[in-house]
Amino acid sequence: MVKLIVARHAESEWNPIGRYQGLLDPDLTERGKEQAKLLAKALSGMGIEKIFSSPLKRTLKTAEEVAKYLGLEVIADDRIREIDHGSWSGLLVEEVKERFPEEFETWLREPHRAKFEGGESLKDVYERVSDFLTWLRDTHGGKTVLLVSHTVPIRCMYCFLLGVDLSRFWSFGCDNASYSLVIMEEDRNVIQQLNITCHLGDLYVEAHRAL
Repeated sequence: MVKLIVARHAESEWNPIGRYQGLLDPDLTERGKEQAKLLAKALSGMGIEKIFSSPLKRTLKTAEEVAKYLGLEVIADDRIREIDHGSWSGLLVEEVKERFPEEFETWLREPHRAKFEGGESLKDVYERVSDFLTWLRDTHGGKTVLLVSHTVPIRCMYCFLLGVDLSRFWSFGCDNASYSLVIMEEDRNVIQQLNITCHLGDLYVEAHRAL
């Protein structure tokens, strides 16, 4: 059994304006830096023994805040990095809607069919996060582990953990600096808490529905 805490990075500079980030690397906002501190405090009593993070700046800085609070190190792993948005990277949601109207509708309505030009598909991300989670279950039995990642890999993780189709990708909330608690067992996985944000108080900001 692995006790798994899954956290999304705190607010980045591009989150409030609705710009697709993908593998591009904006920093945290001032609000995001405060959110990361609140997340660290909220997770401080959960017995975390190991911290993994996407290697991108917004996730690493969030993870490092938790690590500093707990006296741990952060291990970066490419398997839980954000999806490569390809030609959408760096564009605002409104720009994507204008330039790629059919692809945008597919992304919102049939995400399992989406493939970003010059980037990845949802299936690509699903395969790498499922590989990571399987490895984690097999190598970290009895441990409490924190993962700090992004909206797309996190939602793909939930689909894998629950054995549901990628068409249900948008069914899971995933706000900035939120966390979820998952118990991974040999024969089943249980999501005990999902998208917890109460620790953020007035610093909570709802995630953009297309991001």
